[in-house]
Amino acid sequence: MGQKVNPHLIRLQTIYNWGSRWFDERNYRDTVMEDYMLRKALLERLKNAGISRVEIERSINSVKIIANVSRPGLVIGRGGTGLEELKKYINQFFRKHQNKKQLPKIDIRIEPVKEPNLDAQLVAKNIVEQLVRRLPYKRILNQNAERVMGAGALGVKILLSGRIAGAEISRREKIQKGTVPLSTIRGNIDYASTPALTKKGYIGVKVWINKKEEK
Repeated sequence: MGQKVNPHLIRLQTIYNWGSRWFDERNYRDTVMEDYMLRKALLERLKNAGISRVEIERSINSVKIIANVSRPGLVIGRGGTGLEELKKYINQFFRKHQNKKQLPKIDIRIEPVKEPNLDAQLVAKNIVEQLVRRLPYKRILNQNAERVMGAGALGVKILLSGRIAGAEISRREKIQKGTVPLSTIRGNIDYASTPALTKKGYIGVKVWINKKEEK
């Protein structure tokens, strides 16, 4: 089962929490799509700041957005100017996607990622950038695995699948160091899946990181 289910999904409320925290029975479908579009827009806008994930909390007339980034200074800006611009951008988003006259109150919180090499999403993005630059895939796998283990991980597994190095026939390449117990629910397993668009086609990148349990 651990090989077939998203590691975050089977660890909800044990290790992880939901990325969107609210419930609106009347407008459930529209709110889910709005969260998806908002998260997608923020991931694209803040990609240079090393954004890892976006959490959204909603109440009656307010929206709280928590952005986890590796370089918070780029988001906040000098004197908080970047944060104000981001708030204007989010207000424009809601003005475009909602027909309500009264916009919700926006509360933005920027959370720094303490160790980027222990964040599966950031590691996967780094691998994608290196694959697009056509660096040797074996060097990419070895360097990133060593970097993750050097940051204090208990184990790491990286899987590439597709036309690796421009091969005519797609294949899979994997590297694993340490232990990555996917079926252990109490194991703090971080997971990310990101495609890399190269000149020869897409290469799927999957990263599992076994982190130490937080006390």
